[in-house]
Amino acid sequence: MSKSLAEQLLKAGLGDAKKLKNIKKEQHKERVQAGKNGQVINQAAVLAEQARQAQIARDRELNQQKKAEADRKSLIAQVKQLIEMNIITDKGELGFNFTDSNKIKKIYVSEKVHQQLVKGLIAIAKLGEQYHLVPIQIAEKIQLRQPEAIVLLNQQDTQAPEDDPYADFKIPDDLMW
Repeated sequence: MSKSLAEQLLKAGLGDAKKLKNIKKEQHKERVQAGKNGQVINQAAVLAEQARQAQIARDRELNQQKKAEADRKSLIAQVKQLIEMNIITDKGELGFNFTDSNKIKKIYVSEKVHQQLVKGLIAIAKLGEQYHLVPIQIAEKIQLRQPEAIVLLNQQDTQAPEDDPYADFKIPDDLMW
């Protein structure tokens, strides 16, 4: 009984040797093709996986760019809100000159605000194309978020160098230029 079914059918006369040979040939072709297709399928799977990984990397990079842009817009909105909520609206007749991008600008303020600007108690912030006066505490918060928004921030230098030859000659606070 160890004979194969094909041999048993041949012995019984239900098939012939030529058909048996053709069937074996077909089975052999199918096995060879399955092996080749298996490799093709594996290569296709590998290529598909590589494409998927590349797409994931591109998506991750795009998401990081979108997040960075959203963070930047958020900082700009925070600066705008800080300036708008803390504007010092004290207009006067005394002109205060300052520089912005190598251009001399002038803002008109009262005598009190002029003294505070000189002493460094008030700063000048730029919002769009307009200049606004803000308290020094707010200016420092703005400077942390967006340094280019602060146009003038006078810091008081309490310690003069010891070997300064002009130490005896103080610059007056009310000097107009």
